[in-house]
Amino acid sequence: MKKLIFVLGALLLAQVHPAIAQEILIDGLEAAISCAGDIRKHCSGIEPGEGRIKACIKEKFAELSPECKDALGELIAARIELPDDGKDAKMTRLAGLRGMCYCEVFLIGGNPVTKNLSAAVYNTTDLNNKANPRDTCPAAVWGKVDRQALKKKYDALGVFKNGPRGWAMDWIELPISQKITTFDGLETRWFMTVDLPKDIELGKKGGTAYKPTIGNRNSIMTFEKGKPVFILEDPDGTPWVMQAYSNIVDPKLTYDGLQTLDKKLKLPPGWKYRVKILDQDLTIRAVKGRAKIVQDDLENTYDACFEEGGEKSCSHKP
Repeated sequence: MKKLIFVLGALLLAQVHPAIAQEILIDGLEAAISCAGDIRKHCSGIEPGEGRIKACIKEKFAELSPECKDALGELIAARIELPDDGKDAKMTRLAGLRGMCYCEVFLIGGNPVTKNLSAAVYNTTDLNNKANPRDTCPAAVWGKVDRQALKKKYDALGVFKNGPRGWAMDWIELPISQKITTFDGLETRWFMTVDLPKDIELGKKGGTAYKPTIGNRNSIMTFEKGKPVFILEDPDGTPWVMQAYSNIVDPKLTYDGLQTLDKKLKLPPGWKYRVKILDQDLTIRAVKGRAKIVQDDLENTYDACFEEGGEKSCSHKP
């Protein structure tokens, strides 16, 4: 039987952002024999070429047989591997961060059928800043980063542009790559991988808000005495301390605007937002190489104060 060439339509997801979903397409996979019947059933009478079969499979994906989905899952899992750019990572301290503008490129890999997805995160901090040391994500350079071209180049499930953003901490130490990876003229370094959450509301804007996930990094971040920290408190009383604010949803949000952010947030029942001036340094560490992360509905990012196996992530509870 002749193998049918097709494209698996994008499965909607987002760890950090629903726009990721719109970028996920897997090109050039040959259909397993187990999928041939599905294509005949759902796409009969459609002339191949010019993306017509692709559009049909995308539209009918939810109706495909379990056998076909399983076959696709195996093919995808074997195909979509993230670059191993963290292999040369060395512990590095980045200081003077509070209020500094940065951005990130996420390369998405994994298996969209089983939703076992992760992202390699490339960050611009301390790069691209000759014109302005406080801006490592110049708009003119950021605007040239082409997600579709990068997706094809890296054979990724998708590429997500995360930024511009601004740091809310004072300094951080973590293992980062010593190699500079350039995306369409934007200089970055590999920072970490992130597991994308499975319980997102697919296709819904803001579907990742208030849904914790895990960042795989051995990080130590510090917020200095006498300065404010911006805290989400969940229904269980766990404080989540803002590490970075976002200009993706609200381009006009500034560091100073974080003082009254509660007036803009759409907090779920039981969640609270507060600001505290520190009377001592606050340090947040990853526990066993894992940091618990959550975003609010404006895509500002927070790290949790939690305890696991007798190890606490925060030096004290703010």
